Amino acid sequence: MSGTQRTFTAVVNPISGGGHGFDHWRPVSDLLHAAGATVRAIPTQSREHAITVAGQAAARGEVVVAVGGDGMVRDVADGVVRAEGTMGLVPAGRGNDLAWRLGLPQDPAGLARLLLEGEPRAFDVLDVNGVIAPGNVYIGIDSLATQIINANRRLPALLVYRLAPVRAILRWRPAGYTLDLDGERSEVRAHTVVVANSGAYGHGLRIVPPAEPDDGRLDVMVVGDGPRRKVVSFMGQAKKGTHIERPEVTLATGTAVTVDADRPVPVCADGDEVTTLPARITLLPGALKLLA
Repeated sequence: MSGTQRTFTAVVNPISGGGHGFDHWRPVSDLLHAAGATVRAIPTQSREHAITVAGQAAARGEVVVAVGGDGMVRDVADGVVRAEGTMGLVPAGRGNDLAWRLGLPQDPAGLARLLLEGEPRAFDVLDVNGVIAPGNVYIGIDSLATQIINANRRLPALLVYRLAPVRAILRWRPAGYTLDLDGERSEVRAHTVVVANSGAYGHGLRIVPPAEPDDGRLDVMVVGDGPRRKVVSFMGQAKKGTHIERPEVTLATGTAVTVDADRPVPVCADGDEVTTLPARITLLPGALKLLA
């Protein structure tokens, strides 16, 4: 299908990036129109609304473009995957970690060219208790930090992404986790459990460096119990990826994992709290067709 034959439905989060979702979309939309493509945009009203309109557009054979941050990408992907459609992405949020991880263009011309001329690539996604997540699921300090980030949307993105983990550390105490990875059960006292597909979140951090979003496996990283001061240095090392060399960090791979804990812990995926424990996380290989 050529670009001029493609019909695009943009699902736009109007509050993304401090309320600039449509500002990011308009220059891309103008270029698509100029190339002869059919384009429309729908502002989202809720998570459920985003999933529904994305699924309906995908079922009509349209390219569904997620315009927003990682949460918007997650919701649009949820609808697109279920309809077996094709998805595009125009990053317009605070983190945009999946777009960064995939190396998407940052300029409107590059994004429009990708939408018009790009061929869909098959990427894996995670299913966490029925929620589709293209990026990562995290349960522990990271999920507590996500709650803090989402409660402080008016602060500059980089500032809140760096302050939130520190505040989370001060409020956190280790939990006893139970994991069942492809039938292998283990128990560990830990600060956080990450089930990664893309491996990137936290505003440009490669939290799980070995993770690849199209390798047909999920990566599980456990950060074991230890003094809170070590968690602070862990965050510093995460900027370079050297944190995985620490003795309290373990890595494993598989296709499905169930995570539970000895107390309620937030379960977050791609920027939002999405479910509760126990969390059953299953890899769906090649389930998302994405212009990337």
